[in-house]
Amino acid sequence: MSESDSNDTSTTLGIRKAHLTLSGKLCLLGIGMFGFGYLMVPLYDIICDITGLNGKTSSVAVSAPRSDGAAVDRLVTVEFVSVVNSSAAWSFKPTKTSMQVVPGRSYTASYEVVNLNGRPAVGQAVPSVAPSSAAKYFNKIECFCFTSQEFDTGGRKEMPLVFFIEEDLPRSIDTVTLSYTYFDTGEPVAVSLSDS
Repeated sequence: MSESDSNDTSTTLGIRKAHLTLSGKLCLLGIGMFGFGYLMVPLYDIICDITGLNGKTSSVAVSAPRSDGAAVDRLVTVEFVSVVNSSAAWSFKPTKTSMQVVPGRSYTASYEVVNLNGRPAVGQAVPSVAPSSAAKYFNKIECFCFTSQEFDTGGRKEMPLVFFIEEDLPRSIDTVTLSYTYFDTGEPVAVSLSDS
């Protein structure tokens, strides 16, 4: 075997080894990406709990407060915030930006929505509470966020929210912010609606 044949063989073996190493690294990268994607939701929930972002409220109605003895010695400020999804054409705002509430008592607030899409549209609100630790104490008896709403072109609605804050809300929390993001679901409107 000549020296050039030996060099060709070692070069071929070196290229094979490099290809195997690269293939192994790419497989590990693929497995890592799959694992990261799989863990994304639990990681997101942990980050939200730590930072206080995206406090999730229940998406089902609850009954009225269980006790009659509201914590009269305490007031909590509830702030109402509205956000419109950037790709949607809506006017969406609370009729009141804040209110003082006594934990254990139910209150009514409302949001006003106007369809500016230039066509009939279906909208939906997604709630969030901050700080996130207050979300489990914030209960909705009635909420427009439970279902989507149909609007005719230029349609306007005032949508009610009936809520209460549980009496065992930690005393360190004196302000709760309820935020709704409103977006166009893209669903077709079932029937022609008159302005509400």
